[in-house]
Amino acid sequence: MTPIKVMSVFGTRPEAIKMAPLVKQLQSMPEFQSICCLTGQHREMLDSVMEIFRLKADYDLHIMQARQTLSSITSRTLLGMEEVIAQAKPDLILVHGDTSTTFAGALAAFYHRIPVGHVEAGLRTWDKYSPYPEEMNRTLTGDIAELHFCPTANNRANLEREGIRGEMFLTGNTVIDAMKTTVRPDYVFQTPELNALDFRARRVITLTCHRRENYGEPMQAIMEAVRELVERHPEIEIVYPVHLSPVVRECVFGILRDVPRVHLIDPIDVEEMHNLMARSYFVMTDSGGLQEEAPALGKPVLVLRRETERPEAVASGTVALAGVEKANILRLAEELLTNEETYRRMAKAVNPYGDGHASERIADAILWYFFQRTTRPADFRPGTYARHPLRRRIRTQSDQPLRTITRACKI
Repeated sequence: MTPIKVMSVFGTRPEAIKMAPLVKQLQSMPEFQSICCLTGQHREMLDSVMEIFRLKADYDLHIMQARQTLSSITSRTLLGMEEVIAQAKPDLILVHGDTSTTFAGALAAFYHRIPVGHVEAGLRTWDKYSPYPEEMNRTLTGDIAELHFCPTANNRANLEREGIRGEMFLTGNTVIDAMKTTVRPDYVFQTPELNALDFRARRVITLTCHRRENYGEPMQAIMEAVRELVERHPEIEIVYPVHLSPVVRECVFGILRDVPRVHLIDPIDVEEMHNLMARSYFVMTDSGGLQEEAPALGKPVLVLRRETERPEAVASGTVALAGVEKANILRLAEELLTNEETYRRMAKAVNPYGDGHASERIADAILWYFFQRTTRPADFRPGTYARHPLRRRIRTQSDQPLRTITRACKI
């Protein structure tokens, strides 16, 4: 039987992290011919993920430009995909999530009448400008796609409420699959500043903040809250891999430069980030991916946004929505630092995002769609354990054992 040609299209680091285990799953199965197409929306950060997961691109559009705009990303991806699709002639194009690459890749597939599979489908805030432009990217991609791979039941319900057409599959999130590769108890950091930290003696907090809707006053309030938190609590250290955006760096360095125990470092690769979070006390972030990853490590998360398209973790108790107001961020962070019961409750809350087998379910769904499997694959069922290789425990500040991903994924 002729293998199914599946082209995976992605261009940013978050997409690459979550698509890597799926690409590797497809490569391992004789029923598929896996084709990998990069847009290069992010360049250096994307390349590091490809290296970590030992993936090689079949096509690379190299679209990245200095101070690129949303319009340039979308138009250059559309034009680049013309030639790639003509050469590769895929049977199915997979896109991930909610980036400009996602929408442009799906639109290019539609123009060529090629079915689209949307990985991480169904996330919604119901506000088209928050997150911007992600909310509209994923909504428009959902209208185009014929296969919708939903991480959670709530995501699937969102699509059903919208009357989205096509086949919907409940798969779990592929990022949990990826963490089987990246998180290791014997990991040695490549970043000197991270190797110098004493994770047992200090309470290390991982911080990220980069979303466009937080530019300006919200980001300034977040940075001021971080500065005051460090001043109030001499036992903590903040590690902040600062996004390369000039807007972000101007704000961050303007407020936090030279603040004692705040480590402003350049962006780090996925292995460094996952292992940093695994050894941290808790996480403060406006990132969507970290909201899914940190709970798998048993780490409380404060979301530095007004809303989240990932309400499952808020409902389960492992994530708290801190907003962008200085007073509220300080209140919630200090609650985690001073109230052991609050911390324990969040750290031990269940992770609703997957069991490490999302990529297998997606591959099986594709086989079913192309009539190479007689039964529709079963949905991801919360309450199952992941069969992760990470069995040993990582010791943290208080020398309390970190829950392994295996334990964290019982939901």
